[in-house]
Amino acid sequence: MTALVDTFGRIHNNLRISVTDRCNLRCTYCMPENVTFLDKSALLSFEEMTHFVTVAATLGVNKIRLTGGEPLLRRNLSELVRLIAAVPGITDIGLTTNGLLLANQAEALFDAGLRRLNVSLDTLDAGRFFELSRRDGLPQVLAGLEAAKRAGFGPIKVNAVAIRGFIEHDAVPLAQFCRENGFELRFIEYMPIGADVWERVKVVFAHELLEWLEVGVAPLAPAANYDPRSPAMDFEYADGGRVGIIASVSRPFCRSCNRIRLTAEGKLRNCLFALDEVDVKPLLRMNPTDDAAIRAMLLANVQAKWEGHEINSAKFVKPLRTMHAIGG
Repeated sequence: MTALVDTFGRIHNNLRISVTDRCNLRCTYCMPENVTFLDKSALLSFEEMTHFVTVAATLGVNKIRLTGGEPLLRRNLSELVRLIAAVPGITDIGLTTNGLLLANQAEALFDAGLRRLNVSLDTLDAGRFFELSRRDGLPQVLAGLEAAKRAGFGPIKVNAVAIRGFIEHDAVPLAQFCRENGFELRFIEYMPIGADVWERVKVVFAHELLEWLEVGVAPLAPAANYDPRSPAMDFEYADGGRVGIIASVSRPFCRSCNRIRLTAEGKLRNCLFALDEVDVKPLLRMNPTDDAAIRAMLLANVQAKWEGHEINSAKFVKPLRTMHAIGG
C-alpha cells in the first residue's frame, strides 16, 4: 500500500472532515458574529465524503474525525457515520461538537458506529459562556454530555480553549467537573485562527495550566500510555483521572503531525494553518470514477506539506479562513 508520507517522513493516517461551516454559536476565538455561510448546494454530499474516505483509506488513512462549524447541524449526520464505518480500513471515527444538539442525537450516533466524542466547553459559568460564544446554551451542552454518557460513549473528552481573562476562573472548576463525571478534560492553547486579532498575551501556556491544576485539584504526572503522535500531552492525577493539554503555541507538535483536512465544500488542506488548498470536489462530482486522480491529488498535497506552522516566528502568516470554515 502506498502511504501518505511527506518530505519530512511524517505518515498521515488521520483525516478530519468538516461537514458544514454553519454553527449555532459565534465563539470569539473561532468566527465573526456576522458571517455568510456556504449555500447548501456547495457542500459535499455524504456519498461524496464517503467516496473520498474510501480512496484515502487505500493510502493508509484509518482515522476519521467529523467537524464543522457545528457538525450536528448537518441533517441525518448519523447516516454519514454509518457510511464511513462501513469503509474497509477505517477503524476509528470521532466527532467534535459544541454539544448544543447532542442530547437528541447521541444515541443514534453511537448506534451508527461513532465511538470517540469531543465536546467543546470553555466554562461552567453561564455569563462567561455567553461572553465567549455570544449565545446562550450552557444547559443544553450539559444535557448533551449526560446523554452521551447514557448512550455508551467513553471516555468523553471535553475541550476548553485557554484564553487569559477567562480560563483563570474556569480551569479548576472544569477539571473538577470532568473528574466527578468521568470526562477527560483537554485544554487547548489560544491560537491565531479566529476572526478577532490574535493577542499573544492572551495565550495561557501549558505550564501555567498544570500549576493551577496541581494546586487546585491534585498532583499530576505524565500519563503512562502517552502517545507521542497525539496532539495532546496527557497527564494523570495521582488519585485518578486524566487531563490533556494541546500546546499548539508553546510546544508545537508539527514534527509528529499526521493530519489532513477536507473542508465542507471539498477543499483539501494539509495543515490547519495552510495558506494553499486544492479543490477535490470536481473530481468527486464531475468525474467520480477517477480514483487515481483523487489519490494523486492526496499524495501531492501531503508531499507539499511544510515543516511547521511557524506561529512562533516572524514568518507566520494567518490563514484567510477562520476555524469554522476550515473544520475544528
